[in-house]
Amino acid sequence: MSDSAESLREQRKRETSRALTDSARRLTTERGFAGFTIEELCAEVGVSRRTFFNYFESKENAVFGFATVDSRQEELEEEFAAARGDIIEDFVRLTVRRFELFNPVDDAPALFAVIEHEPRLLKAAFEQIAKNEQRDRDLILRRLDDDDASLRAEVIVHTVGALVRMSMDQLVHHQSTASFADHMTRRLVLVRSLYAPSQKAD
Repeated sequence: MSDSAESLREQRKRETSRALTDSARRLTTERGFAGFTIEELCAEVGVSRRTFFNYFESKENAVFGFATVDSRQEELEEEFAAARGDIIEDFVRLTVRRFELFNPVDDAPALFAVIEHEPRLLKAAFEQIAKNEQRDRDLILRRLDDDDASLRAEVIVHTVGALVRMSMDQLVHHQSTASFADHMTRRLVLVRSLYAPSQKAD
């Protein structure tokens, strides 16, 4: 398959994924989460139930836009696994590049509306976030081989996750004009200065 044909195929897949999520959110706000079936959602978008599960593990994931891993994301993750720079900086860079692929800030208003209508969906969202964190820990472990590797991977994932939440808060709730990358970089520098060994005068 040519690069152009593969690119077109990937674009169509992303468009289908987006259409399923948009429809799932609209149906949730109109009917409630229990008010429609996966079959009804598929009929709206014009895809089969089998196709749906190529994109999403569940109806909940469709509502939140938690699609199965995008090929572009897989490429970024393989680049991270092969890199040999500072692992925290590399992981922050991966996080920023993922953000640029999916830009969750654009989705925030629709997600807030869904949660307000169906607060019980928060449980499914937290479960998926936990799965994503485990995926990231496994990814980081591909670059670590010391005795504390598992603990280090967990600390990196949760530390960067905290930076993401702070940066998203600035973008979503405070309408910051700075980029996500700038927010992340600034906070990473601050974290490192806070935890760096103190330099005491002799």
